Amino acid sequence: MKIDFANLTKAYDEHSAEFERVSLDVMSSARYILGKEINELEASLQEYVKSDYALGVSSGTDALLLAMMALGIRGGDEIITTPFTFIATAETIACLGAKPVFVDIDEETFNIDVSQIENAITDKTKAIMPVSLYGQMADMDEINAIAAKHNLAVIEDAAQSFGALYKGKRSCSASTIGCTSFFPAKPLGCFGDGGAVFTQDRKLYEKMKAMRVHGQVKRYTHKYIGMGGRLDNLQAAILNVKLRHYGKDIERRQQVAKQYTELLKSYVSTPSIKEDRTSVWAQYTIRIKNRKEVQSKLKEAGIPTAVHYPIPMHLQECFAYLGHKKGDFPISETCATEVMSLPMNPYLTTDELEYITSNIINSFR
Repeated sequence: MKIDFANLTKAYDEHSAEFERVSLDVMSSARYILGKEINELEASLQEYVKSDYALGVSSGTDALLLAMMALGIRGGDEIITTPFTFIATAETIACLGAKPVFVDIDEETFNIDVSQIENAITDKTKAIMPVSLYGQMADMDEINAIAAKHNLAVIEDAAQSFGALYKGKRSCSASTIGCTSFFPAKPLGCFGDGGAVFTQDRKLYEKMKAMRVHGQVKRYTHKYIGMGGRLDNLQAAILNVKLRHYGKDIERRQQVAKQYTELLKSYVSTPSIKEDRTSVWAQYTIRIKNRKEVQSKLKEAGIPTAVHYPIPMHLQECFAYLGHKKGDFPISETCATEVMSLPMNPYLTTDELEYITSNIINSFR
């Protein structure tokens, strides 16, 4: 048996007629930028998330940049975030000349440890950027309370959690600005790069809307320094189709995760989801001590795996200038040596899940 990790082929096949129809509509219209597809998508995203404002942007990375630019983040400012994440989280902070200030993670959820955030705040701190890793939101109430106490913005890096719930609120609706990614392998993915930003603040919305198009408020009139950060109509058209079916995809992902947990819980450390929230399972990530050996055996059996993420941000060469050393964030470092993501998509069958899990269990024998 050969297993597909994300199964993007199946994701296309399931709605191929719709994808082809809307793609042809865009191409034949010869309107490729900021057309009706974008307007439809932004209205649907706004309604789905229950956010006052939504903007489609060119990628999840650009969503983070746009959020910080709109908040006026600049050189010398500090943003508190986690070292256990994809590079874009900390990279975008550095791109603006600001300093990523790392706080270790909670061992159960892999998200930022809120009990350590206040100790990292200085007079240069301007925002907190929690990452909703693997599909589960961080402890947003506690984070927002700390931010309010210190007059800080909160930017949710929700690249992996779009559609997840936290105390009844959707990911991207529980902070100053929510940022997500529609990279193809995400739970809600387009056919290229794409992302979105969300806010309840009209002034921030208007600013980000202008900054998305080079700071332009009317043709060739530029109020802000901005970027070329638009989502194109073709990607918006694809996302309009996918969003209509997204609830079913989330349900199927949750069923896959439930089966994984039932089959593996007696053998490995399985993911922990808090009772007051849900996960959209961008990844199903277990922890094992002998990862390299297990990965090798699974590969021989036709089962792909991935490591999200093998090197924490504070130990990456590009962040050497921050002066961190091994041991500074021990939970992140330990998790980086043990986490292993299994195939996760809505199309995994019971037979496939039993094949994957039996091979994992047998690898320990």
